[in-house]
Amino acid sequence: MKLAIVGVGKMGKSILEGILQAGMLEASEIGVLDTSERTLEVAQETGVNPLRFEDLRRCERILLCVQPKDTAALAPQITHPNTGYISIVAGVSTAVLSRRLGTRRVVRCMPNLAATIGKSSTAITGPREAEEAGDLEFTKALFATVGDVYDLPERLFDAFTGMAASAPAYVAVVAEALADGGVKQGIPRAQALQLAADVLIATGELLRRKHPAVLKDEVSSPGGTTIHGLAALEARAVRAALIEAVEAATLRGHGLGSEE
Repeated sequence: MKLAIVGVGKMGKSILEGILQAGMLEASEIGVLDTSERTLEVAQETGVNPLRFEDLRRCERILLCVQPKDTAALAPQITHPNTGYISIVAGVSTAVLSRRLGTRRVVRCMPNLAATIGKSSTAITGPREAEEAGDLEFTKALFATVGDVYDLPERLFDAFTGMAASAPAYVAVVAEALADGGVKQGIPRAQALQLAADVLIATGELLRRKHPAVLKDEVSSPGGTTIHGLAALEARAVRAALIEAVEAATLRGHGLGSEE
């Protein structure tokens, strides 16, 4: 079997669906392992193979989509010689995973929730052993099925997590606040929410073409409505709050992988 996915919650299943939709692997080449009920449910829905722990020994690579707190206890049950490992476990370094799994063939990745719609930003890193075994190239192709892939030094992974992986939550708060502002001024709730979503999507497309400062200045005419709105944001230190959110999430990432 080419790939086993251990943990098929929202993220694991989204990656699985991306692989199948892109045709990177056939369903017969993939297996899934989760709680018994979840394993069978996903296998029946997607056509992949339901696995037990003893089946993992015949898998070329194992993709770990589990919680950080579960990795230490799980490691002995998934460790097999000649197996490559791909991890999306937040905060757990390749060094820690390599020690637990007894191999240097470990690729670390950090996607975000946008993988569920094929728009993820995924950071990827791995040691020389993973590159020589083809694990790094395989992983890049795998995550390209659910969005964009970024080569990133591992020392920046917690910062990437604090910014890009956590950003959908930050932006969701911004969208909700914009909608609340519209409702306060009389716009019906459903329309306000749709407007907020549309504006954020369109702004994202514009930001692919323009620097944020240029876009801001283009919208802000002298003495106009936008510059007054921006002044209110600055008065509330919204910019500083977002910077601090990334910092707080990054610091939390530093602690997630620490061993007891």
